[in-house]
Amino acid sequence: MPRPTVAQLMYGSCTVVFSTLAMLLLSQTSSGAGVAVIAVAALALGLLVAMTVPVTRSSPPTPAVNQQPAPEPVPVPVSAAAAPVASAAPEPVREPTAP
Repeated sequence: MPRPTVAQLMYGSCTVVFSTLAMLLLSQTSSGAGVAVIAVAALALGLLVAMTVPVTRSSPPTPAVNQQPAPEPVPVPVSAAAAPVASAAPEPVREPTAP
């Protein structure tokens, strides 16, 4: 079982404390059994909150020694087949004939 992170411990602890206070103030109970039920409910809620906190996992940093610069792009020579062909003479204009 993985160890809880600091964020999980803090969220869980704050949830237990604040939910206990809120439930005690709202219920206005004075019996020992009522306080025990509220305490158990607050602990369960704190555990639920602590376990549902998303855990961010960062990848280990790669050392700068292994990083190489990106290779420069190599210019591609333009071949004669790919070059645009200039026509020797412009195409004659065709005018519509009258019917």
